[in-house]
Amino acid sequence: MSAALDVLGLGNSLIDIIAQTDDAYLSAQEMAKGAMTLIDEDRAEALYAARQNPRIVSGGSAANTIVGVASFGVKAAYIGKVKQDELGETFGRDLRAVGVGYTTALAAHGPATGRCFVYVTPDGERTMNTFLGASTYLSPDDVDEALVRSARFVYLEGYMWDRPAAKDAFRKAGRIAHAAGASVSLTLSDAFCVDRFRGEFIDLMRTGVVDTVFANTDEALSLYETTHLHEALDAFAAEGVCAVVTRSEKGCVIVQGETRIEAPAHPIAKLVDTTGAGDLFAAGYLAGLARGATPAHCADLAALAAAEVIQHLGARPQTSLRELAGKAGLAV
Repeated sequence: MSAALDVLGLGNSLIDIIAQTDDAYLSAQEMAKGAMTLIDEDRAEALYAARQNPRIVSGGSAANTIVGVASFGVKAAYIGKVKQDELGETFGRDLRAVGVGYTTALAAHGPATGRCFVYVTPDGERTMNTFLGASTYLSPDDVDEALVRSARFVYLEGYMWDRPAAKDAFRKAGRIAHAAGASVSLTLSDAFCVDRFRGEFIDLMRTGVVDTVFANTDEALSLYETTHLHEALDAFAAEGVCAVVTRSEKGCVIVQGETRIEAPAHPIAKLVDTTGAGDLFAAGYLAGLARGATPAHCADLAALAAAEVIQHLGARPQTSLRELAGKAGLAV
Protein backbone atom coordinates (compact mmCIF):
# COMPACT_ATOMS: atom_id res chain seq x y z
CA MET A 1 0.00 0.00 0.00
CA SER A 2 1.40 3.41 -0.90
CA ALA A 3 0.86 6.05 1.76
CA ALA A 4 1.56 9.75 2.04
CA LEU A 5 1.70 9.57 5.82
CA ASP A 6 3.55 7.27 8.19
CA VAL A 7 1.76 7.72 11.53
CA LEU A 8 -1.56 9.39 12.42
CA GLY A 9 -2.62 9.94 16.02
CA LEU A 10 -6.04 10.68 17.53
CA GLY A 11 -6.46 11.88 21.09
CA ASN A 12 -7.48 14.44 23.67
CA SER A 13 -5.90 17.82 22.88
CA LEU A 14 -4.71 19.60 26.01
CA ILE A 15 -2.45 22.31 27.28
CA ASP A 16 -0.16 21.05 30.07
CA ILE A 17 0.40 23.25 33.10
CA ILE A 18 3.41 21.72 34.84
CA ALA A 19 4.54 22.59 38.36
CA GLN A 20 6.95 21.05 40.85
CA THR A 21 5.48 20.30 44.26
CA ASP A 22 5.69 17.86 47.17
CA ASP A 23 3.61 15.08 48.68
CA ALA A 24 2.20 17.41 51.34
CA TYR A 25 0.64 19.64 48.68
CA LEU A 26 -0.91 16.64 46.96
CA SER A 27 -2.40 15.48 50.27
CA ALA A 28 -3.72 18.93 51.06
CA GLN A 29 -5.42 19.06 47.66
CA GLU A 30 -6.74 15.48 48.11
CA MET A 31 -4.96 14.32 44.94
CA ALA A 32 -4.16 10.65 44.33
CA LYS A 33 -0.41 10.59 43.72
CA GLY A 34 0.57 9.15 40.36
CA ALA A 35 -2.98 9.09 39.00
CA MET A 36 -4.85 11.03 36.35
CA THR A 37 -8.06 12.51 37.77
CA LEU A 38 -10.74 14.13 35.64
CA ILE A 39 -11.93 17.50 36.94
CA ASP A 40 -14.63 19.98 35.95
CA GLU A 41 -14.15 23.52 34.70
CA ASP A 42 -14.66 25.11 38.15
CA ARG A 43 -11.91 22.94 39.64
CA ALA A 44 -9.70 23.72 36.67
CA GLU A 45 -10.16 27.45 37.16
CA ALA A 46 -9.37 27.11 40.88
CA LEU A 47 -6.16 25.18 40.19
CA TYR A 48 -5.19 27.63 37.46
CA ALA A 49 -5.66 30.54 39.88
CA ALA A 50 -3.53 28.75 42.52
CA ARG A 51 -0.66 27.91 40.16
CA GLN A 52 2.86 28.88 41.18
CA ASN A 53 5.52 29.39 38.52
CA PRO A 54 4.19 26.71 36.18
CA ARG A 55 5.53 25.76 32.80
CA ILE A 56 2.77 25.94 30.18
CA VAL A 57 3.22 23.76 27.09
CA SER A 58 1.02 22.00 24.57
CA GLY A 59 0.25 18.42 25.58
CA GLY A 60 -2.20 15.56 25.38
CA SER A 61 -1.01 11.96 25.39
CA ALA A 62 -1.41 11.06 21.70
CA ALA A 63 -0.28 14.52 20.61
CA ASN A 64 2.93 14.07 22.63
CA THR A 65 3.47 10.73 20.94
CA ILE A 66 2.99 12.19 17.47
CA VAL A 67 5.42 15.03 18.23
CA GLY A 68 7.92 12.35 19.26
CA VAL A 69 7.33 10.44 16.02
CA ALA A 70 8.01 13.62 14.03
CA SER A 71 11.20 14.22 16.04
CA PHE A 72 12.50 10.92 14.64
CA GLY A 73 12.04 12.34 11.14
CA VAL A 74 8.96 10.24 10.45
CA LYS A 75 6.01 11.90 8.67
CA ALA A 76 3.17 12.32 11.16
CA ALA A 77 -0.20 14.01 11.60
CA TYR A 78 -2.73 14.43 14.39
CA ILE A 79 -6.50 14.71 14.84
CA GLY A 80 -7.85 16.29 18.03
CA LYS A 81 -10.19 19.07 19.15
CA VAL A 82 -9.43 22.44 20.73
CA LYS A 83 -11.48 25.61 21.16
CA GLN A 84 -11.02 28.69 19.01
CA ASP A 85 -9.33 30.52 21.89
CA GLU A 86 -5.81 31.56 22.84
CA LEU A 87 -4.76 28.17 24.20
CA GLY A 88 -6.32 26.39 21.23
CA GLU A 89 -4.38 28.55 18.77
CA THR A 90 -1.21 27.81 20.75
CA PHE A 91 -1.85 24.08 20.58
CA GLY A 92 -2.13 24.01 16.80
CA ARG A 93 0.79 26.34 16.29
CA ASP A 94 3.04 24.17 18.46
CA LEU A 95 2.19 21.03 16.48
CA ARG A 96 2.77 22.60 13.11
CA ALA A 97 6.04 24.16 14.31
CA VAL A 98 7.59 20.70 14.72
CA GLY A 99 6.33 19.39 11.41
CA VAL A 100 3.16 17.60 12.53
CA GLY A 101 0.20 17.90 10.17
CA TYR A 102 -2.81 19.33 12.02
CA THR A 103 -5.98 20.56 10.30
CA THR A 104 -8.82 19.66 12.71
CA ALA A 105 -11.41 22.45 12.78
CA LEU A 106 -11.40 24.51 15.99
CA ALA A 107 -14.59 24.49 18.06
CA ALA A 108 -16.42 27.80 17.88
CA HIS A 109 -18.70 27.03 20.82
CA GLY A 110 -18.68 25.02 24.04
CA PRO A 111 -16.06 24.67 26.77
CA ALA A 112 -12.56 26.13 26.60
CA THR A 113 -9.51 24.29 25.35
CA GLY A 114 -8.69 21.46 27.74
CA ARG A 115 -5.98 21.68 30.36
CA CYS A 116 -3.95 19.12 32.26
CA PHE A 117 -2.42 20.21 35.56
CA VAL A 118 0.72 18.14 36.08
CA TYR A 119 2.29 18.09 39.54
CA VAL A 120 5.80 16.66 39.70
CA THR A 121 7.18 15.53 43.08
CA PRO A 122 10.92 15.26 43.90
CA ASP A 123 10.89 11.53 43.08
CA GLY A 124 9.93 12.36 39.47
CA GLU A 125 6.38 10.99 39.81
CA ARG A 126 3.64 12.98 38.11
CA THR A 127 0.09 13.50 39.31
CA MET A 128 -2.42 14.83 36.80
CA ASN A 129 -5.71 16.69 37.12
CA THR A 130 -7.35 16.96 33.73
CA PHE A 131 -10.12 19.22 32.45
CA LEU A 132 -10.94 17.73 29.07
CA GLY A 133 -12.81 20.79 27.84
CA ALA A 134 -13.14 21.10 24.07
CA SER A 135 -11.21 17.86 23.49
CA THR A 136 -14.31 15.84 24.40
CA TYR A 137 -16.17 17.34 21.44
CA LEU A 138 -14.10 15.39 18.95
CA SER A 139 -16.64 13.60 16.79
CA PRO A 140 -16.73 11.31 13.74
CA ASP A 141 -17.11 14.41 11.56
CA ASP A 142 -13.61 15.46 12.62
CA VAL A 143 -12.10 12.23 11.30
CA ASP A 144 -10.71 13.14 7.88
CA GLU A 145 -11.22 9.95 5.85
CA ALA A 146 -8.60 10.81 3.25
CA LEU A 147 -6.06 11.54 5.96
CA VAL A 148 -6.74 8.23 7.72
CA ARG A 149 -6.53 6.31 4.44
CA SER A 150 -3.15 7.90 3.71
CA ALA A 151 -1.59 6.63 6.97
CA ARG A 152 0.30 3.37 7.40
CA PHE A 153 -0.11 3.36 11.20
CA VAL A 154 -2.97 4.84 13.23
CA TYR A 155 -2.48 5.42 16.95
CA LEU A 156 -5.48 5.82 19.29
CA GLU A 157 -5.52 7.13 22.85
CA GLY A 158 -7.41 5.23 25.56
CA TYR A 159 -8.30 8.46 27.34
CA MET A 160 -10.68 9.21 24.45
CA TRP A 161 -12.99 6.47 25.68
CA ASP A 162 -14.61 8.79 28.25
CA ARG A 163 -17.05 10.31 25.73
CA PRO A 164 -19.44 8.49 23.30
CA ALA A 165 -18.73 10.83 20.37
CA ALA A 166 -14.99 10.34 20.78
CA LYS A 167 -15.53 6.57 20.90
CA ASP A 168 -17.38 6.77 17.61
CA ALA A 169 -14.54 8.83 16.10
CA PHE A 170 -12.11 6.22 17.42
CA ARG A 171 -14.04 3.35 15.82
CA LYS A 172 -14.49 5.22 12.54
CA ALA A 173 -10.74 5.84 12.27
CA GLY A 174 -10.07 2.17 13.00
CA ARG A 175 -12.49 0.97 10.31
CA ILE A 176 -11.09 3.30 7.67
CA ALA A 177 -7.50 2.40 8.56
CA HIS A 178 -8.08 -1.34 8.34
CA ALA A 179 -9.97 -1.00 5.07
CA ALA A 180 -6.93 0.82 3.68
CA GLY A 181 -4.55 -1.87 4.94
CA ALA A 182 -3.10 0.14 7.83
CA SER A 183 -2.24 -1.09 11.32
CA VAL A 184 -4.13 0.29 14.34
CA SER A 185 -2.64 0.63 17.81
CA LEU A 186 -4.12 1.61 21.17
CA THR A 187 -2.48 2.96 24.29
CA LEU A 188 -4.32 2.00 27.49
CA SER A 189 -3.33 5.43 28.89
CA ASP A 190 -3.86 4.95 32.63
CA ALA A 191 -4.75 2.19 35.10
CA PHE A 192 -7.78 4.15 36.29
CA CYS A 193 -8.90 4.52 32.67
CA VAL A 194 -8.57 0.74 32.31
CA ASP A 195 -10.65 0.24 35.47
CA ARG A 196 -13.47 2.22 33.86
CA PHE A 197 -13.39 0.54 30.46
CA ARG A 198 -11.77 -2.86 30.97
CA GLY A 199 -14.41 -4.85 29.11
CA GLU A 200 -14.52 -2.45 26.19
CA PHE A 201 -10.73 -2.39 25.78
CA ILE A 202 -10.61 -6.18 25.77
CA ASP A 203 -13.42 -6.20 23.21
CA LEU A 204 -11.42 -3.87 20.95
CA MET A 205 -8.69 -6.50 20.84
CA ARG A 206 -10.96 -9.50 20.43
CA THR A 207 -13.00 -7.93 17.64
CA GLY A 208 -9.89 -6.91 15.71
CA VAL A 209 -10.35 -3.15 16.04
CA VAL A 210 -6.77 -2.80 17.30
CA ASP A 211 -3.65 -4.71 16.28
CA THR A 212 -1.11 -3.40 18.80
CA VAL A 213 -1.58 -2.41 22.44
CA PHE A 214 0.77 -0.24 24.49
CA ALA A 215 0.52 -0.59 28.28
CA ASN A 216 2.60 -0.15 31.39
CA THR A 217 2.71 -2.78 34.13
CA ASP A 218 -0.11 -1.25 36.20
CA GLU A 219 -2.38 -0.98 33.17
CA ALA A 220 -1.70 -4.57 32.12
CA LEU A 221 -2.43 -5.86 35.64
CA SER A 222 -5.62 -3.80 35.82
CA LEU A 223 -6.79 -4.99 32.40
CA TYR A 224 -6.73 -8.64 33.43
CA GLU A 225 -7.41 -8.07 37.14
CA THR A 226 -4.31 -9.88 38.33
CA THR A 227 -1.34 -9.08 40.55
CA HIS A 228 1.06 -11.20 38.49
CA LEU A 229 2.57 -9.72 35.35
CA HIS A 230 3.25 -13.11 33.77
CA GLU A 231 -0.50 -13.83 33.91
CA ALA A 232 -1.27 -10.54 32.15
CA LEU A 233 1.36 -11.28 29.50
CA ASP A 234 -0.09 -14.75 28.95
CA ALA A 235 -3.53 -13.19 28.56
CA PHE A 236 -2.21 -10.72 25.97
CA ALA A 237 -0.61 -13.62 24.10
CA ALA A 238 -4.03 -15.24 23.75
CA GLU A 239 -5.66 -12.10 22.32
CA GLY A 240 -4.05 -12.24 18.88
CA VAL A 241 -2.54 -8.76 19.18
CA CYS A 242 0.98 -7.46 19.68
CA ALA A 243 1.29 -6.13 23.25
CA VAL A 244 4.16 -3.85 24.23
CA VAL A 245 4.33 -3.65 28.03
CA THR A 246 6.71 -1.21 29.73
CA ARG A 247 8.28 -1.95 33.11
CA SER A 248 9.98 1.36 34.00
CA GLU A 249 13.70 0.82 34.67
CA LYS A 250 13.33 -2.88 33.80
CA GLY A 251 12.64 -2.09 30.15
CA CYS A 252 9.77 -3.66 28.26
CA VAL A 253 8.30 -6.95 27.12
CA ILE A 254 6.87 -7.47 23.64
CA VAL A 255 4.32 -10.26 23.38
CA GLN A 256 2.74 -11.63 20.23
CA GLY A 257 1.38 -15.16 20.32
CA GLU A 258 4.14 -17.46 21.49
CA THR A 259 6.84 -14.85 20.80
CA ARG A 260 8.12 -12.92 23.82
CA ILE A 261 10.96 -10.39 23.59
CA GLU A 262 12.47 -8.54 26.55
CA ALA A 263 14.31 -5.28 25.88
CA PRO A 264 16.24 -3.11 28.35
CA ALA A 265 15.61 0.48 29.39
CA HIS A 266 17.96 3.16 28.09
CA PRO A 267 20.39 4.53 30.72
CA ILE A 268 19.78 7.99 32.14
CA ALA A 269 21.83 10.45 34.17
CA LYS A 270 18.97 11.64 36.42
CA LEU A 271 15.23 11.11 36.67
CA VAL A 272 13.48 14.49 36.67
CA ASP A 273 9.88 13.99 35.52
CA THR A 274 8.10 10.82 34.35
CA THR A 275 5.45 12.86 32.50
CA GLY A 276 5.31 11.66 28.91
CA ALA A 277 7.47 8.57 29.43
CA GLY A 278 4.82 6.25 27.99
CA ASP A 279 3.89 8.72 25.27
CA LEU A 280 7.47 8.99 24.01
CA PHE A 281 8.07 5.26 24.39
CA ALA A 282 5.17 4.71 21.98
CA ALA A 283 6.65 7.37 19.69
CA GLY A 284 9.93 5.52 19.38
CA TYR A 285 8.22 2.19 18.80
CA LEU A 286 5.92 3.61 16.13
CA ALA A 287 8.80 5.39 14.42
CA GLY A 288 10.61 2.07 14.24
CA LEU A 289 7.55 0.31 12.82
CA ALA A 290 7.19 3.03 10.20
CA ARG A 291 10.76 2.34 9.08
CA GLY A 292 10.33 -1.43 8.99
CA ALA A 293 12.49 -2.10 12.06
CA THR A 294 12.43 -5.35 14.01
CA PRO A 295 10.50 -5.42 17.31
CA ALA A 296 13.78 -5.36 19.27
CA HIS A 297 15.02 -2.33 17.32
CA CYS A 298 11.65 -0.61 17.81
CA ALA A 299 11.99 -1.22 21.55
CA ASP A 300 15.47 0.31 21.58
CA LEU A 301 14.18 3.45 19.84
CA ALA A 302 11.26 3.55 22.28
CA ALA A 303 13.55 3.29 25.30
CA LEU A 304 15.80 6.05 23.96
CA ALA A 305 12.83 8.41 23.47
CA ALA A 306 11.44 7.68 26.93
CA ALA A 307 14.87 8.26 28.48
CA GLU A 308 15.17 11.65 26.80
CA VAL A 309 11.82 12.92 28.06
CA ILE A 310 12.15 11.81 31.70
CA GLN A 311 15.37 13.77 32.16
CA HIS A 312 13.65 17.15 31.91
CA LEU A 313 10.34 18.75 32.78
CA GLY A 314 7.57 18.33 30.22
CA ALA A 315 6.22 15.59 28.01
CA ARG A 316 7.81 16.50 24.67
CA PRO A 317 11.41 16.04 23.50
CA GLN A 318 13.78 18.94 23.86
CA THR A 319 16.29 17.64 21.33
CA SER A 320 16.08 15.83 18.00
CA LEU A 321 15.32 12.18 18.64
CA ARG A 322 16.61 11.33 15.19
CA GLU A 323 19.99 12.83 16.08
CA LEU A 324 20.02 11.06 19.45
CA ALA A 325 19.25 7.77 17.75
CA GLY A 326 22.06 8.31 15.29
CA LYS A 327 24.54 9.01 18.08
CA ALA A 328 23.41 5.84 19.85
CA GLY A 329 23.90 3.77 16.71
CA LEU A 330 20.16 3.25 16.26
CA ALA A 331 19.34 4.03 12.67
CA VAL A 332 15.79 5.22 12.00
